Amino acid sequence: MKLPSPLLASVALIAFVPIVPATAAMTSVTIPLQAQNGSGEDGTAKLSDTSGGVSVVVTLKGAPATAQPMHIHDGTCTNLGGVAYPLTSVVNGSSTTTVKGTTVAALLAKPFAINVHKSASDLATYVSCGNIVAPTST
Repeated sequence: MKLPSPLLASVALIAFVPIVPATAAMTSVTIPLQAQNGSGEDGTAKLSDTSGGVSVVVTLKGAPATAQPMHIHDGTCTNLGGVAYPLTSVVNGSSTTTVKGTTVAALLAKPFAINVHKSASDLATYVSCGNIVAPTST
């Protein structure tokens, strides 16, 4: 019995290798947070998949030393819905939270936004917001 040539064997092997789509699930994304209501509080939220859930690391410029409640809301910054996931309050411009039970891909799959409130006593005033969306190619 004659064995196939090494080149033919390589071609046959390649035919059976699964192809990973170019749109494979993102495991990390950085969301720009834009100042709202003249607050001057701009920054970023970095979302990363971890074994315990999604790590959300927020950094805001111009934020006060006092705690500012923050959440992931259903909807967009222009049309916020209810709170989907609570986040650790921003203090001195920073916050880190692990959101259990979700992934970055799940947060990108439907409209969600990260919203920062002025204070616990003034939840109606938003100081920063960012839509959770995949970055666009330019």
